[in-house]
Amino acid sequence: MAVTPSAAPQARRAVETAVADENVADDARILAVNTGSSSLKVALYRAKQGSESLELRAEAERIGARDGRLRLAEGRGKAPGKTRGKDSDWAQLDLPDHAAALVAVLERLRRMGHAGRLLAVGHRIVHGGSLYREPVRIGPEVVGVLKGLVTVDPNHTPQALSAVEATAREFPSVPQVACFDTAFHARMPRVARLFALPRTLSDEGILRYGFHGLSYEYVMHELRRIDPTAAEGRVIIAHLGNGASMVAVRGGVGLDTTMGFTPTGGLAMGTRSGDLDPGVLIHLLRSRRMEVDVLDVLVNEESGLLGVSGTTSDMRQLLVRAGEDRRAAEAVDLFCYLAKKHLGALVAALGGLDTLVFTGGVGEHAAPVRERICAGLGFLGVALDAAHNANHESVISVPGSRVTVRVVPTDENLMVARHTRRLISRKE
Repeated sequence: MAVTPSAAPQARRAVETAVADENVADDARILAVNTGSSSLKVALYRAKQGSESLELRAEAERIGARDGRLRLAEGRGKAPGKTRGKDSDWAQLDLPDHAAALVAVLERLRRMGHAGRLLAVGHRIVHGGSLYREPVRIGPEVVGVLKGLVTVDPNHTPQALSAVEATAREFPSVPQVACFDTAFHARMPRVARLFALPRTLSDEGILRYGFHGLSYEYVMHELRRIDPTAAEGRVIIAHLGNGASMVAVRGGVGLDTTMGFTPTGGLAMGTRSGDLDPGVLIHLLRSRRMEVDVLDVLVNEESGLLGVSGTTSDMRQLLVRAGEDRRAAEAVDLFCYLAKKHLGALVAALGGLDTLVFTGGVGEHAAPVRERICAGLGFLGVALDAAHNANHESVISVPGSRVTVRVVPTDENLMVARHTRRLISRKE
């Protein structure tokens, strides 16, 4: 059963939120929680006067392994998630699961005096299925729906649920909000959401949902601030990182995206295969009698850059090795080729291109990758300024070119905090 978005105009929502924000204490805190398959990122914000001010970031890595580790950084200094940091920045901890990692972060927040005015906790939830098209307050019904999506997204949903349950134990009276990566794509045209499968399957919810929506939403918010006219035009955003996807946006609405039913589809990624001929999977099931779980590990954890290179999923290391390691070079070549091919398809869906935005860890920091993806796209009006690209400037296209190419750092945690503040403020 689908949930129809509220018909209230955005302007009225903005007024309601602004009025409600007057009742939010200036020292109230919002915690944004972002769970990965083996990592956890947390950001603490002070909510005041309709905005969010970052106070602290925390990151846990290698969850479930023997060498788990955790680090915290104050304010907007050397923030986890933006740089790997020195080994001395990390505290070695036993982190058997995501709940243990989050509890370790929460305990440190208490000791530092940050948790006393916690207004709400927002969670990035990767898959919202067909039911959730906007952020919702988490209750038993929402938890039940998310548990039903575990089989669809077993690499993210269980970890997110673990964090929700740990938060409820530590702060039972603090409201929690689910913010969905799929929500941004909920208005895609139906034809872009369909697979060419029997209609009974689409009726059951086997559709293209799209992901990285919180990142895309943040980038579009920034683009509206920087260039409102461009934000209403034909935009492609390339979120390139360990997980990678692209979205085509026109008039502020997503028209198509590269990921589909799960985050495995679309572009080649760090360890995910991206799009595959389904016959490959059928062949592996028949010829090797692969178990489903083994096949899941193959396409989600052993493929992509890691699978092709045979050594690493880290684009930085692959670019360094590419000159003397043929397999590393081939992995980079394939990543860029497939990204360019998908970019061309999205341009066709848009009927042209006005603005191309790179974001995500690779998109923001790997100038050679941006250069290779854009090479040969002069017929679309894409022309990079080599010096601007090498310096990671905000605009990396040649002045006066038909397509403006930008680099816009993303911030999914801030988007979660914004949604959480607004939803809680309206409820209040």
